This record gives sequence, C-alpha cells and structure tokens, in this order.
Amino acid sequence: MSTRTDRSNMGEHMDVVFDSDVLPAAARAAGWQELADRALCVTQVRYPDEGSLKVRLKAVELREGVQLAALTYGSLACRRTPALIRRSDPELYQLALITGGRQNLEQCDRRVTLGRGELVLYDSSRPYEASVTADGGLADSLILNVPKRLLPFRDAHVSRLLAVPLPARQGVGGLLARFLTGLREEAPHCTPQDTGRLHGAVLDLAGAVLAHHLDREPLPSPTQQHVLFLRIESFIRAHLGSEDLTPAAVASAHQMSLRALHRLFGHHNTTVADFIRRQRLEHCRRDLTALHLSHLTVHAIGTRWGFPRPAVFSRAFRAAYGLPPGEYRHRALLRAGTRR
Repeated sequence: MSTRTDRSNMGEHMDVVFDSDVLPAAARAAGWQELADRALCVTQVRYPDEGSLKVRLKAVELREGVQLAALTYGSLACRRTPALIRRSDPELYQLALITGGRQNLEQCDRRVTLGRGELVLYDSSRPYEASVTADGGLADSLILNVPKRLLPFRDAHVSRLLAVPLPARQGVGGLLARFLTGLREEAPHCTPQDTGRLHGAVLDLAGAVLAHHLDREPLPSPTQQHVLFLRIESFIRAHLGSEDLTPAAVASAHQMSLRALHRLFGHHNTTVADFIRRQRLEHCRRDLTALHLSHLTVHAIGTRWGFPRPAVFSRAFRAAYGLPPGEYRHRALLRAGTRR
C-alpha cells in the first residue's frame, strides 16, 4: 500500500494515495478496506476475486471535512448497514460523478444504474448498497464528500434526490462536473490560499446542483452570485482567443447590465478587463514555455490568446512577468533543455 499524508506545503490540503498493485495479492483487500474506512466511509466490501483486486485512490482534502476522492477500481460490491452507521457516521452527503464504467446504487428503496457523465447523491447516514461492473476493465468516479452541516438544506428534502440520476453534461450539473474534473488535476499545484477559495467554490456549486433539483429550497443570494461568477469565469476562459471578448460582450452573453457585471467582479476584488487580461497572459506564458509549441512564433502565441498586435502583447507581458515574451521564452526553454 502506498499512502501519503502531507500538510507541510499545502496548509489544509492533503493527498491520500492508495494503489493496490504495490501490495501482495493476499493483502490487497484488507489494505483497501482499512484505507477506505479512514478516507471515505465505513462499508462492507466484497470482490469477485480478491487476488486480482485493482483499486487506486487519490483524495484531496480541502477544509472543514470537504474532500474530493478520485477512484479507479475493478468489479466490487459494498454495503453500508445500520450497524455500520451506528458504529461510525461522518454525516456526509456524497456526490459521485461517474467518469468510466457502469455503477449501481440502491438507497431509500431506489435502485439506479449510472454510466459515464452522470451524477448521483447518497447519504452516509442511511443504509445503501453499491456495486461496480467493470466488464474486464476498470471503472472510474469522482466522489465529493460534503458534511451536511455545511449545506443549507433539510435532510427530509434532500432525501428526494438520493439514488436519483442527476444530469452532469450541461447546466449547473455540467459546471460542477467540469469543476471537479479540473480540481482533480490542479489541486496539487494550489497554494493554501487557493485551497480556501476552492473550498467555498465547491460548496457553492454542490449547493447549486441540489437547489436546482429542490424547488422548495431557494439558494441563498451569496451562493447564486458565486455560481454566476463561476459561470462567467468559465465563459471567459472558453473565449480568450477572441479579440471581441470585452466586458460588454460578456455582459450581453449573460443577459445582464455592464454595471451589474462590474459589481459582481468587484466583489471578488478584480475587474472584468483585468481578469480577461490576466487569463490571456497566463495562457501565453504557458504556451511560451511549452517545448511542444516551440515551433510557434511569439506573435502567433499572442494572437492565439487575444493579443493580435505584437507591441501591445509585448508591453502587457513585460508588465506582468518582467521580461519581453521572446526573452522570457528563450530563458525558459534554455532551462528546460539544461534539465533534459
């Protein structure tokens, strides 16, 4: 078993890693059971063949018990019984995004089969059964664990959503799915300050998904505003290469006044124009330092991210990073070549 707990550089951030392949076949089931009970939720797990068990987990801790777990596994089945709940209940809502394979869940007398791109909610305080059919391959999912106390909903209302497929390809469900997928990839590179901000964003998006399906539970205004901000951020990142991406265009695309858009970004201590410029410059910086893009000219990279005029690009880049883009690229690629 490979496990790592590291708080030295990430503040509240922690990675827990498990890979069954590093264990002897006879020890895999017990090793996984021990870690899953600690890192996820206490369940009884059964496997078609313990000797061929394959499980990989990476869990990212944010704050206040919020956790994202990325899981890859072969066929298995698990149960959370009333006795296990009495023994240990972290009182979590668990949102699972299926990213590969087919998975089954039964809770509150509902049974659902889920495929890639679907979300499902379950509750650690209620018995459930889950199973995975990997069909000779491996299944994948992202599981977001959120303490119930952090969400503004009543258990009696949320129970209507347990073991019910929740769309995750568009709308606010799609926004949450893309956010969780990005968080899985980028969390190791985040600072402690970033981790705190991500914690709030995760709660807001999870709350937005539940509220979307609970028409009797209106979202608090701050959450609505934050979800709108995240949606606009996503829109801006998708259109950075367009020279027509202006604050007015962003406001129009979201059917809001320019004044309201500026006010929204002001609550996040930035302006729309500054956010667009910083995103464009950061994408340019990444491309300038990428070896596989070294065949592109500096001008081509600037144009690619919304800087069609070389002089404007050079001034903006130098103001942000202290060097003209050409020199910045030369030094970065020289360092990369030295390390090879």
